[in-house]
Amino acid sequence: MPQVVRTRIRALHGPPPVAPLPLRVRSLADREAVAVLHRAARVLLESLPELTDRLVEALREQEPAYRAAMETEPTEIWQEVHQSLRHNVASLIQPREFQEAAHRTSRWIGESRAEQGVPLDAVMHAFRMGGAMVWQDLVDGTARRHPEDTRLLVHVAADVWNFVDEHCGVVAEAYRQAERRLSWRRENQQRLMTAALLDGTARIADLPDAAAMLGLPVQGRYAVLAVAGARRAPHDAGRPPLALAEGTPALWHSAGDVEFAVLPLGTLPASAEAEPGCDAGAPAPLPGPAAPSDGELTLLAHGLTAPVGTRVGVSSVVDGLAFVGDARRLAETALKTCPASGGTVLLDEHLPAALVVSSPGLGTALADRVLGPLDRLDPADRDVLIETLTAWLDSDGSAQRAGAKLYCHRNTVLNRLRRFEQLTGRCLTRPSDAVEVSLALAARRLLAG
Repeated sequence: MPQVVRTRIRALHGPPPVAPLPLRVRSLADREAVAVLHRAARVLLESLPELTDRLVEALREQEPAYRAAMETEPTEIWQEVHQSLRHNVASLIQPREFQEAAHRTSRWIGESRAEQGVPLDAVMHAFRMGGAMVWQDLVDGTARRHPEDTRLLVHVAADVWNFVDEHCGVVAEAYRQAERRLSWRRENQQRLMTAALLDGTARIADLPDAAAMLGLPVQGRYAVLAVAGARRAPHDAGRPPLALAEGTPALWHSAGDVEFAVLPLGTLPASAEAEPGCDAGAPAPLPGPAAPSDGELTLLAHGLTAPVGTRVGVSSVVDGLAFVGDARRLAETALKTCPASGGTVLLDEHLPAALVVSSPGLGTALADRVLGPLDRLDPADRDVLIETLTAWLDSDGSAQRAGAKLYCHRNTVLNRLRRFEQLTGRCLTRPSDAVEVSLALAARRLLAG
């Protein structure tokens, strides 16, 4: 007896005993529940066509997103639902043998629905409807054949619904991956199509598809912006280089150092009335460059918000999506006439300068021919004469206003102009000479260097 007491005392004051780790063994109820589940699932496999019919009909009634697909491809939809149910119900019986096939089917359904444009919520709802029908049939079949075993299915309910959630996750991930691929492909196609329109290489036969893809009218009025020199922070790299007036639609495209914006300015009537004296049965002329738009582009240019130093060239208006390439070249020409310090140039308002930059060789030759004699002067003296001549032309030939700009007397302006005439042999009161001098000054300013 004393020995027994001492042993108990040591046990009280010694380290607490460590309980053995429980072994993971299914209870008898679990094993019985799994057997009931397998038996019910085998019966369900035999009546799978009926279950497929009911699920397809439920989808038709409850999911409008599936309705259109069922009307166009009823057999394909039925086969797809049947295959998914077959693999999933078989996975409840033999998960190792059928799990991968069931996952492949679920992934394929997710990808297919993404390509068809069925909303992901609708796809998830369809899978959960299928899971609910499978579970209900398992319970109902057991209640009819072995009512005493119905209570055992409670032990595997969580496993069945976890299985449904697992496949919903597989479908969702496949759907999102396919959606990302489709989005990248769509954006790439839009980028290529926009580039073809701006390059003028798009085929006439492709214009309807391009218009549908880009959301633009084939018979519409368009202008193009060419933007260069925009400085943006790294986190703004994906944003447009400048802000347009609110509500102005634009399709942006980057081409190296220059970014372009295609601006739809409104649609044209499908058929215009024949002009007086024209044969009503004669074919309509092809669309081409449009007439100036009564200040429409001027208002657009005033609505631009561009960072300091940004240069913007605005094309003339063209009629028809097929002529966006012409508008792009006009916008590039306008961009060449922009000051190096930045600014916005509307081509229609700077056509003489556009002529000069369109033929730089001829422009340089004209500048050398008209202004070449000034190059023999001291640079400071030459620059004074050119500055005075430019101010006088900008003042519409008014020596008074030119003197105010230059902070000198009008007679000083006139004396400098006479000296210019003597050096160059040009007469500024002769219209043809005045035009040559104006173009030569533009060429010297725009083509220098």
